[in-house]
Amino acid sequence: MSHNRRISVIGLGYVGLPVAVAFGRLGPVVAFDISKPRVQGLKNGHDITGEVEDPDLAASDLLLTTDADDLKKADFHIVTVPTPVDNANTPDLTPLISASTLLGPRLKQGDIVVYESTVFPGATEEICVPVLEEMSGMLSGVDFWVGYSPERINPGDKEHRFETITKVVSGQNAKTLDIVAEVYGSVVKAGVHKAPTIKTAEAAKVIENTQRDLNIALMNELALIFNRLGIDTKDVLEAAGTKWNFLKFSPGLVGGHCIGIDPYYLTYRAQQVGYHPEVILAGRHINDGMGAFIASETVKLMLKHAQGGTIPNQVTVLGLTFKENVPDLRNTKVVDILAELTTFGMQVQIHDPMAQADEARHEYGLDLTPMDNLEPADTVIVAVPHREYADKGWPLVQSLLKNGRGVVIDVRGVLDRDHTPAGIVLWRL
Repeated sequence: MSHNRRISVIGLGYVGLPVAVAFGRLGPVVAFDISKPRVQGLKNGHDITGEVEDPDLAASDLLLTTDADDLKKADFHIVTVPTPVDNANTPDLTPLISASTLLGPRLKQGDIVVYESTVFPGATEEICVPVLEEMSGMLSGVDFWVGYSPERINPGDKEHRFETITKVVSGQNAKTLDIVAEVYGSVVKAGVHKAPTIKTAEAAKVIENTQRDLNIALMNELALIFNRLGIDTKDVLEAAGTKWNFLKFSPGLVGGHCIGIDPYYLTYRAQQVGYHPEVILAGRHINDGMGAFIASETVKLMLKHAQGGTIPNQVTVLGLTFKENVPDLRNTKVVDILAELTTFGMQVQIHDPMAQADEARHEYGLDLTPMDNLEPADTVIVAVPHREYADKGWPLVQSLLKNGRGVVIDVRGVLDRDHTPAGIVLWRL
């Protein structure tokens, strides 16, 4: 590589693997993950997340490994491990601390460590650096150096990729910043933006998704209001969207490992310094409540449009992942719909062509049903508009209803409302 740094990437998930593959096109990269099944799958030539195509994986010079000592072969380490929240929505830095603990003993004089994981401002220098120093027996800023470069991967997005998104970079001093910028600049065609401090770069990342979270929260609150007024939210947004400066967001479930998580890192840090962030937490409250709202509206419609004197209770939910066309189940808010339906005594069956059945069972105790085994239902909820569902449209949805009639909940509004089949009651968020 032109910068003469030897790269390692720690964590080969949605973020880390594209990073490793990009650098691997230029030269050898140590690609490390603690998951043996994940590493073996990549050695077999396939990325189960779908973020990297098989030919691109094969063309990249990666030392795929679960042996931490292989990290000694590199001198520029990129940490891309998850940063979730716990059940109380408090930042869980366990993976980040574990990665730092693992890397520390393998550091050498002159090494640079760059964190990409989303954190609150100050986490890199106040939490990660002390761990690296303790485990390495060396001093940051003297023996090794640290930087931060927030990830901007959008799972499932084939247009905005690691190489085509401007990379924010930072370092603990000017020399480190220049090296970090040069290393990333060698693969990121969109260029780099040098942040003045590590805390600035950390803050920039966490507000990117906080801003998006709040915009979606506004759309969701509008949906709650318009539902009571008997107005179709999508119709309103299409009309308002004709103005040149109207921001085009839409209501929906806000899950995943970014938008639904990152704001809590900022609010946690704000509360540590004595400020209670009202607007951000209000947005989180609205977005976290949408699953229960959708479920309650579903039950109301089922009871209102019940036929033949029987109480309907069979519901088919299409889609479980946190967003369309990706297999990622982390923090999916579809489970909130399922939980609320269960409290009403509904019998629910779930289908998802992207999700892994064993993961759904392990993470949520849910069983996925193959399409051919779905029983006719009183209601179909199109919760996640995977391409398979959107392409097949009404013929698929109608075939899943008892006698082709019943209630259909179209969370994201992907079905053609003007061609709703007779006997179907359509509701969309």
